[in-house]
Amino acid sequence: MPQTVTIEIRRYRPEEEAEPTWQRYEVPFWREWMVLDALNYIKDHVDGTLSFRWSCRMGVCGSCGMMVNGNPALTCATYLETLVPGPVQVEPLRGFPVIRDLVCDLTDFITKLQRVQPWIVRETEGTPAQGEYRQTPDELAAYRPYAMCINCLLCYAACPIYELEPGFLGPAVIALAQRYNLDSRDQGREARMDVLSEHDGIWACTLVGECSTVCPKHVDPAGAIQRYKLDAAVAWVKALVLPRSGR
Repeated sequence: MPQTVTIEIRRYRPEEEAEPTWQRYEVPFWREWMVLDALNYIKDHVDGTLSFRWSCRMGVCGSCGMMVNGNPALTCATYLETLVPGPVQVEPLRGFPVIRDLVCDLTDFITKLQRVQPWIVRETEGTPAQGEYRQTPDELAAYRPYAMCINCLLCYAACPIYELEPGFLGPAVIALAQRYNLDSRDQGREARMDVLSEHDGIWACTLVGECSTVCPKHVDPAGAIQRYKLDAAVAWVKALVLPRSGR
């Protein structure tokens, strides 16, 4: 194994340069190090001006997602050992505006996420005396896979549609909408379907499937999108052939 490894970082400092540039750093190589450890070494010992996001270092918060050798990845869960002899290239997530260095502007995702109401919607609320809304293990299992999304946005960086069609709601937004649609306590499915059935919703997806491939939590947003398409098609047929209520 090498004594050091070269890290090439795509940097962007708006106060100094109009376009991003590449900068190389030599860092010690340790078999237990992740890419995030190398970035923190650079930040702490070589160049304190380097900017990037991270928090938990345990693959839970999703904030350290970046492009590593051209692939979307959590840097806290990517071993340097798998990338030697290098060089290891680190870039900000593809498809998002860059604020500085490896830090992206995620406003577009947050805005779209709010449109699908990613919370439990109730048309009627029970009284405290009636107690909590209980669920069976099967009801929990129905939505739990989609609840594992950590908003790392690797799926957006892997999605070719989002980069070409910025209006596309995107894989994570649709998967998180599915999480609540499948929750037995929720009553907001129809309102979400109105948003998801728009031109920039589920129909913009061409089923490349890369979103599910890169997901570190195995959420399968591509599967959620195809399930939505089936539900929307069935609802359209029912509306076409069945009499409307009140007629």
